[in-house]
Amino acid sequence: MPSEVQFDSDTYWEDRYRGGGASGMGSVGRLARFKAAVVNHFIVDNSIQSVIDLGCGDASQLALLELPADYAGVDVSPTALAQCATRFPDRRFVTPAELRLLPAAELALSLDVIYHLIDDAVFATAMRTLFAAATRFVIVYASNLDADWPAAHVRHRRFTDHVAAMEPDWRLLAHLPNPYPYDPERPDDTSFAHFFIFGRHDTPCSITVPALT
Repeated sequence: MPSEVQFDSDTYWEDRYRGGGASGMGSVGRLARFKAAVVNHFIVDNSIQSVIDLGCGDASQLALLELPADYAGVDVSPTALAQCATRFPDRRFVTPAELRLLPAAELALSLDVIYHLIDDAVFATAMRTLFAAATRFVIVYASNLDADWPAAHVRHRRFTDHVAAMEPDWRLLAHLPNPYPYDPERPDDTSFAHFFIFGRHDTPCSITVPALT
């Protein structure tokens, strides 16, 4: 989708959640279980003590994650944040503006978010915020190709090129392909997103590829 097309992501997601919509099919079923298995193994294998989750949505995915006590979920939708706080009162949920007041975490997550960043400036700001929010690792679950898509709230980008150019302190540690690649005949339980795990150049890392369930 051309960058000049005007699309307000913040308004879209607030309207969606306020109208009773959910984060999407990627946050439930086997896709959500796959995502949770990767993240949960990573947290244990690398002794992660703090997590910032940029784009926590309605917390459907959060219900499957085994997170440390020091967790902050971030979203642009006040309605989604209120839903999250009601569902998980022991967790912290903040707006992007409030995130600036928090210290960076060992791990920053971006799950099913990047391909929803339609505007170029919004994308650049979100990527800068994502990597600034982490001290050791960044896990991205997203598509990674430049391609058109019929849905107005989806724009595919080869975001790893942006990271390589703009985040020189980070390196791509692993790319874990989705075991359920996108099938237009089964859009609800397949996905064009894959895992991309980044770490600082001097950070050791252990990665487990989970068995399918």
